[in-house]
Amino acid sequence: MNIRFTVNQKELDREIKKSLPSRNSERRVERSLKDKNGEFIYKKIEKMKKQMIQNFLSLPITREIMEGPDASNISGTLGGYGNLFSFIGFSKGDKPIAPIIQQLEKTTHRVIKFSANGRARLTIEMPSKQDIFKVTPLPWATGISWAQRMEIGLSGLGMYLNTSSPSSSSGRGIQVKNPIRGGKFSNQPYVSQFLNKWQKAFLNIDKKVSVSIL
Repeated sequence: MNIRFTVNQKELDREIKKSLPSRNSERRVERSLKDKNGEFIYKKIEKMKKQMIQNFLSLPITREIMEGPDASNISGTLGGYGNLFSFIGFSKGDKPIAPIIQQLEKTTHRVIKFSANGRARLTIEMPSKQDIFKVTPLPWATGISWAQRMEIGLSGLGMYLNTSSPSSSSGRGIQVKNPIRGGKFSNQPYVSQFLNKWQKAFLNIDKKVSVSIL
């Protein structure tokens, strides 16, 4: 994501203007950008990144999977029966959400193309949904993303039996040969909607930039 803004030239002293093309000076300017409330932009971005991660951890699908094979179906994806951890087929002790958090942690920013007239571009880099889908393979079909399947649907609910079993990788939940119930998986907005929301939040920063150079 590229966020463009113009620095008030009156706030740039002559020496800083001359040195803007150098990388070190760009870094200096980046660390000096403030919003209209006086908060440093780089601190604001880091704060938003933490809020973004906490938001993801609070999503029903995320919470249900993190609670493991004994969780209840708080996401409603399975009609209240069983839980996503055992239905998807994770092994006991797996931490399926960790790779997603690692991707979100990579969100970063930098100021680029600073010119002598004060024009600049603030670039915020955050993972795409494809990045997250790549690190969330189904345990039994590595070419398919379980995170993506939360959005478009996952088959097998009619043959899913929520019971303790030594043959279950999670210790609970197995797939039987014949359907034992009706109904189907209720897909839910998940990664795509979440990322769209936070991309818009980060892009909104450009409305709040009022630069002050230290």
